[in-house]
Order: sequence, then C-alpha cells, then structure tokens
Amino acid sequence: MCRNITVLRGLEPAATEEEIYAAAQQYVRKVGGLSGLSTATKPAVDKAVAAVAEATTALLTELPDRRVPPTSEPPLRRLARENL
Repeated sequence: MCRNITVLRGLEPAATEEEIYAAAQQYVRKVGGLSGLSTATKPAVDKAVAAVAEATTALLTELPDRRVPPTSEPPLRRLARENL
C-alpha cells in the first residue's frame, strides 16, 4: 500500500468528504503514474477520482468502528491545525 495515503477509518471526527476526495486523488494519481494533469488525462482522472471517493465513502460507512484510532493524522487536518 502507498505509504502516503492516510488511514481514514476511525478518525474523530469522522473523515470529511474533502479528506476522502484527497485520498482518492492520491490513489488515482499513484496508480496512473501521474504527477500532473493535462487536458488529455483530466477527464479520465476526474471520473476515476469520483468513483474511488464514492467507493471509499461506502466502505467507511459499512466497516465496523475501530477499537483504536489511526496513528497518523490526515494531511488536510494537519495543515489546518498548523495554519491556526
């Protein structure tokens, strides 16, 4: 698994749509070998990110609660906390 994709299950408060979308974007870019988007790649990437984000949301909803929260903080939360 890609070390840069953060665990979203078990976060308090629960993962936001923005966090799920960011993780989906990371996943699609990693799998696609993309460091940036062009007009040729953007439609396929956008479609894939939406599908992965939807699947991730469903997965997080259906999985049972974690007994122990994740050890790492999602990047968006870390950045928000640092910018306070």
